[in-house]
Amino acid sequence: MKYEFKVIADLIEKDKRVLDVGCSDGTLMKFLKDNKNINIRGLEISKDQVQKCIAKGLTVIEGNAEKDLKQFPDKAFDYVILSQTLQAFLNPELVINELLRVGKKAILTIPNFGYWKVRLHLLTKGTMPITKTLPDEWYNTPNLHMCTIKDFVNFTNSRNFKLFKSLALNDQNVSLISNTNLGIKNLFADLGIFLIEK
Repeated sequence: MKYEFKVIADLIEKDKRVLDVGCSDGTLMKFLKDNKNINIRGLEISKDQVQKCIAKGLTVIEGNAEKDLKQFPDKAFDYVILSQTLQAFLNPELVINELLRVGKKAILTIPNFGYWKVRLHLLTKGTMPITKTLPDEWYNTPNLHMCTIKDFVNFTNSRNFKLFKSLALNDQNVSLISNTNLGIKNLFADLGIFLIEK
């Protein structure tokens, strides 16, 4: 299991209602269900991944978050998770607003385009970089919106969202992001994890 998922799991208390948006093969869902007694549902666009989730005994709906989050009532979940998918949406702001409507709190993780290896690759090679969190070539990447940790923090501040916790992740090193260290974390973390509320 990805270390990112362990960090996400630590942000959620036991016995909560959770929706995992873009749940892929259900790895995180299964972990939360088995280890934290979480009442969890998933939303996934890929039919193959939905089948993998169902084979694991998980409850997953096939759908697109940009269109299909509308079917869920307000505050139906304690937490809504969106892991490394935000940058692939046509309208990320719409998706964030829907996450915060459907859930009391949202946990979002983003690959950090401000990571020093990404910057160095662009500077020295002049081509779009490929990293652990950005594994695709420029022409087949699902990423439409390049976002850094700093961009996301600035976005949440401009929308007056409450940032309960901001974490920088690099391999298995997790650290808190604050106003005083935002520039450093933006440079040295390859993934940002955020717990937010409207």
